[in-house]
Amino acid sequence: MSDELIKVTEDGGIVTITLNRPERLNALAGHMRRDLAEALEEAGSDPHVRVVVLAGEGRAFCAGGDVHFMAELVERGDAEEFARLLGAARRVVLTIRQMTKPVIASIEGACAGAGFNLALACDLRIASSTATFSQSFVKLGFHPDWGGSYFLPRMVPSNIACELFFLGDAIDASTALRLGIVNRVVAPEELAGETRKLAERLRDGPAVSIAAAKHAVYAGEHDSLEQMLQYEVDAQLRCFESEDGREGVRAFLEKRPPKFTGK
Repeated sequence: MSDELIKVTEDGGIVTITLNRPERLNALAGHMRRDLAEALEEAGSDPHVRVVVLAGEGRAFCAGGDVHFMAELVERGDAEEFARLLGAARRVVLTIRQMTKPVIASIEGACAGAGFNLALACDLRIASSTATFSQSFVKLGFHPDWGGSYFLPRMVPSNIACELFFLGDAIDASTALRLGIVNRVVAPEELAGETRKLAERLRDGPAVSIAAAKHAVYAGEHDSLEQMLQYEVDAQLRCFESEDGREGVRAFLEKRPPKFTGK
């Protein structure tokens, strides 16, 4: 990736995409949004990749958009460039949600603004106990983006979403866990290891089944009961005909752990 502001590593079917601007708490600037979208698209289309992890280098996940960079755009009145950045963010979010593979956000330190909503776009979130979360847009007089106005009100009661959006105050990891914003909270020194364990569990699971369940979770946000019942039939038949489906049944009857291959 250009300037190595986005690092991509692969290990055993698990791709880790790391925001790599630690001196600015991984605040998004320049081509980072575009490069992140490209990295996600490559991982999503690679048949050897089973799981994607998003992380931040250093002591933060992502502090949001780089305010200094945005100030330059405001000073120039460059709405066209700003719109381009928003389009790149949209591309990132849709790629995460539309890929068949599970995406985990591994969150350390500041997770603010666009960073918060990038994490919300992921399927699972694991956070360090030192992580903090804030919808900081209001402090700049801006509106939530990166899908935050869609994701957050679907995760927490409307009054909580309003408080986070209207005030922009930070909440700690334990509060985020209590509200259901993150799946689990671990000690800072355990974050990398616990993220890896979670990714390995997903990697070793039945890919056809997991992909179908991911689609169902998000389709259920807008489809009717009748549509979801039909989808369940179609998805269940795909699983029934898959190699992993046959292996799962055999393993259950033979009282042994299944060996899924993702087919």
